[in-house]
Amino acid sequence: MLQLSDRDRAMLNGDHGPAPQLAMSILVRMADVYGAGELMDISQAHIDSTMYLGDATLEFAERLASLGARVAVPTSLNVSGVDECGWKDWAVSPEWAAKAARQMLAYEKMGAVPTWTCAPYQTQMRPSFGQQIAWGESNAIAFANSVIGARTERYPDLLDICCAITARVPAVGLHVTENRAGQMLLRLIDVPLALQQDDQFFAVLGHLVGKLAGDLIPVIDGVAVQPAEDHLKAFAAAVASSGRVALFHIVGVTPEAPTLDAAFQRRAPQQTLDITATDLRGARSELTTADGRELDMVILGSPHFSLAEFRNLAPLVAGQHTDPRVRFLITSSRLMKEMAAEAGVLAPIVEFGAQITLDTCILASPMLPPEIKTLMTNSAKYAYYAPSLLNTRVTFGSLADCVRSAIEGRVVRDDSLWQTA
Repeated sequence: MLQLSDRDRAMLNGDHGPAPQLAMSILVRMADVYGAGELMDISQAHIDSTMYLGDATLEFAERLASLGARVAVPTSLNVSGVDECGWKDWAVSPEWAAKAARQMLAYEKMGAVPTWTCAPYQTQMRPSFGQQIAWGESNAIAFANSVIGARTERYPDLLDICCAITARVPAVGLHVTENRAGQMLLRLIDVPLALQQDDQFFAVLGHLVGKLAGDLIPVIDGVAVQPAEDHLKAFAAAVASSGRVALFHIVGVTPEAPTLDAAFQRRAPQQTLDITATDLRGARSELTTADGRELDMVILGSPHFSLAEFRNLAPLVAGQHTDPRVRFLITSSRLMKEMAAEAGVLAPIVEFGAQITLDTCILASPMLPPEIKTLMTNSAKYAYYAPSLLNTRVTFGSLADCVRSAIEGRVVRDDSLWQTA
């Protein structure tokens, strides 16, 4: 039986206005679905409902805004359905752009910060260890829980904004310490250090771990390198795409796993599996669905390209130019583009021929023209979703492979390290 606080009841009764009443009524119903005995406070939210998916999502957002809804905690916004300034460069219809922009405006009216990024953890909205939050967007949920050690459940579209308006969530799941223990042990066995140092490694590992773990909490043991944050970002995105992982532990890397024992909270794993270099080669092969060297577009930035990634890309493209047959697209946020420009690393990328799309991504916006059929990416998330969501063929490769391919106008990959490992 769900126990409500006096303030919860006041919101439910409409004492705080019609918008909190609507939000609390939805939250109470979902708390019953979750089997929660009570609600708990949060101090931050990230809203995935910002993506325009049709008239229903727009109507919901505009109804809340018309009722005077205001977020009660600092709230960031995920990617939207349109690049407000650059949509005309792509195959986006004016009707779609107008409705997506209206949905963006509705959430801004509620007092949310217009971050428009799927990587809010790389902005000023980054939460802290142990902080109770309500985040939507699969990669952000996995990253916040795992890499930062903040606490959120998987909040779906429409429920996330209700949590932000009420500042309350069901007190269940990954908000609770004992539910954050590892459940599955995955041991890296004889995986060469050189392979672990390759910039494709964590994306590939994440893809494999997601398939193996499903919705269990995996603990990965045997990682011998200290990954950069963007490698952990790639891992989080991949593990939440091929699986339903909302929390992972990497022993010696993530904050709740200083030791194997700590990761499992001194419990025995439910299942133990070994991961070899052969397993990783197989997982990497799965991320490529194209069967030749044809190439229409290189796409980077899922999750959104960071300043560090712009810095890594700039020297690879300096003095070069894309083949005129290949479009080179980077999806990122307004903040990261501004920071890249200030750092002097954006100019050589634009001169190379890259197009920078802000606030959205090709998975959230109908921007790809029909003639684009073959993609290349270094994102395991893009590689996983593009065949089904975009009806395209994909080649997965390193950042350097993507650049070389764009220059030569055909797929070029250096597979030597992965073939010999």
